[in-house]
Amino acid sequence: MIKFLDLKRINARYKNEYDEGFKKFLNSGSYILGNEVSKFESEFKLYCGTGHCIGTSNGLDALRLIFEGYKILGKLNAGDEVLVPANTYIASVLAISSSNLRPVLVEPDSNSLNIDVNRAKMALTPKTKAILGVHLYGKLYNVNDLEALCEANDLILIEDAAQAHGACMVNGRKAGNVSRAAAFSFYPTKNLGAMGDAGAITTNDDALAQVVNKLRNYGRSSSYENDFIGYNCRLDELQAVFLRIKLRYLDAENEKRRTMAQLYMKLIDNEEIILPEMDHISEHVFHLFVIRHKNRDRLKSYLFENGVETLIYYPKPIHHQKAYADLKDLPLPITDRLHNEVLSLPLNVCLNSSEIEKIANLLTDFR
Repeated sequence: MIKFLDLKRINARYKNEYDEGFKKFLNSGSYILGNEVSKFESEFKLYCGTGHCIGTSNGLDALRLIFEGYKILGKLNAGDEVLVPANTYIASVLAISSSNLRPVLVEPDSNSLNIDVNRAKMALTPKTKAILGVHLYGKLYNVNDLEALCEANDLILIEDAAQAHGACMVNGRKAGNVSRAAAFSFYPTKNLGAMGDAGAITTNDDALAQVVNKLRNYGRSSSYENDFIGYNCRLDELQAVFLRIKLRYLDAENEKRRTMAQLYMKLIDNEEIILPEMDHISEHVFHLFVIRHKNRDRLKSYLFENGVETLIYYPKPIHHQKAYADLKDLPLPITDRLHNEVLSLPLNVCLNSSEIEKIANLLTDFR
């Protein structure tokens, strides 16, 4: 069986460095917001090209801290509307709702699968104060047009960069540096994955960075001084150790992902299968390689019967979740269709070309 993802195999490549890093961590005696977190924050902000990086407990908390930070700064208020793509993972919307803001679901572009900028424009109301763009599957959203829309309407643009570590525009701007603030997840399955939960915020907004740095740590400005009602959302020191190691290899591994994706594109020859959009390949780090087929479930079973494990990201859209029953009647036909068609193929740095060829041949033969 070709597994969709083998985290044990992926992380085994770093074992010696992990062992050495753990020993240094253990002997340091500093286990919460110590040197490793500070060093990772410095290295990741340099990698993204931003002025600030604030490590957090996970990607959801990173998003939530951004929204709460802008509320403290008076840029957002309870009840304000935030546009968000309808076909994202539920965490994107949970961050909005849990901050007492109102998520407004916007249909995606049917080619890129990212937020449709024209539909976002049509969804604007006087209550719209921000747009949460999502770099879905590792592909940058339409940065230039979404930035222009936000600038023209005095909106805050925020990135959900949970799947896009290292995705880069042709002008060199990276995910995490194409908005006012960005949230990253370092969940173990990500391109830059920790050994547990972890996340980060990147921003060039000095005031926001100051606020969220306090918010993640009980709202503290010093040991026993609390400026805000905050949270315990700190990046774990040990996860920072692992992330610093893996960050050194991120660009090379992203390039390998692109090479594998290009091989899939070259070898899959089936007109009934819709392949990912591949323009400006540097803007895509292929966290997932997602194809579409009108008989997706039958295709998934066929691949499994022939020794290939696949996954569906995501089988049920947000407006059909019980948690968001109030959105169930929204007319979102593109989102509904995509959720019935998408299928993610194995794509990770431990796959070899013969495994990709086998998968591609099976797809080509599927009828």
